[in-house]
Amino acid sequence: MDNDLHKWQQVLDLFKDRFGKDADVHAILFVVGLREMGISGGKIEKETKMDLMNLGFCRVAQLSGYFHSYENDQDGWPLWQQAKPLPKMTTKEQEAFIKEHVIRYCEHEGLI
Repeated sequence: MDNDLHKWQQVLDLFKDRFGKDADVHAILFVVGLREMGISGGKIEKETKMDLMNLGFCRVAQLSGYFHSYENDQDGWPLWQQAKPLPKMTTKEQEAFIKEHVIRYCEHEGLI
């Protein structure tokens, strides 16, 4: 557990260093989505922000086989298919699940 806390702190530090402010899991999923789409910033509509957070979630959960991308749509967005059901979780368990997968993503991408 201490190792997970240490790794999560590394993720938080990475985002603080890069963006100059603290981040929560939603902001981190949003940035993962930006990164996966190759978007560097600018004005982003609320609906697109939600799509980017969803993309971020699918991407990090992909590492455990929950989703897979099977093609891109006409705008270049990956289309995802759920490969196996997500476990039933409380809100607290959902947050822990996301954190665990964000850590895996950051390790997989060589960010931490």
